Amino acid sequence: MSLVTDRPAPSSAPPQHPGGGRAAARRGRGRRRARKPAPLAGRYIGYVLYFVGAGLISGAVVHHPLDPARYTKIAVIGVLVFLAATVVNEFLLATDRPALRRAILVIAASLLLSFGIGMLSGGLQHFEDFPDRGAVLVPLGITVSFIAFVLKDAQSSWRRIFGPMGLAVLLTAAVSFFGLRAVADGLDEPCGESGHSHGDGTETSDEHATTEESPAPDTESAAPETSASTDAEVGHTEDGHGH
Repeated sequence: MSLVTDRPAPSSAPPQHPGGGRAAARRGRGRRRARKPAPLAGRYIGYVLYFVGAGLISGAVVHHPLDPARYTKIAVIGVLVFLAATVVNEFLLATDRPALRRAILVIAASLLLSFGIGMLSGGLQHFEDFPDRGAVLVPLGITVSFIAFVLKDAQSSWRRIFGPMGLAVLLTAAVSFFGLRAVADGLDEPCGESGHSHGDGTETSDEHATTEESPAPDTESAAPETSASTDAEVGHTEDGHGH
């Protein structure tokens, strides 16, 4: 009994760290902390470049048929801006820089992602202006942007493209295509019929009005001239007989 009671109780004090104790432990924890975040200016510039590049591409994709040469240049500028944003965000500001193979994949996926976002945002913005084109760009942009994002994301595998999420995106794109196609047909029919009917009716009425009204003044103006010339001839004849 005395052996049990005389046994010293286990100490609850923290173990002493060799070479400095608690101060050394604090220094070790400080070294294990995460790296300092990127500066605010760098993060701001990176995101601004992302959105500016996507905006340029979206406008160029939608308006390309109007002026191909001009909007091709705008699309190229947008691609360069978007790639610059990728370099800033994925390489310069990233804590862990990817290897060369991964870097090439990130750049290619970012380029594809820029076009996907451009098609989606441009098709939605200018759907009323170009309904047929928007009905194609929106579902295509949804599909392309999803594939590009999965390839670009370091935490996802390319197999996720063919998983449940990929199937949901594909169904969403299909529903959006048929829905927007129906809306585009509804926008085209009234505008086309009213435009043609108003244009034909106005032009026809104007033509009839000019053709019907223009002879009237000519006939009326010609009648006094004819009567005046007839009176003059009669007067000359009577004068001739009188002389």
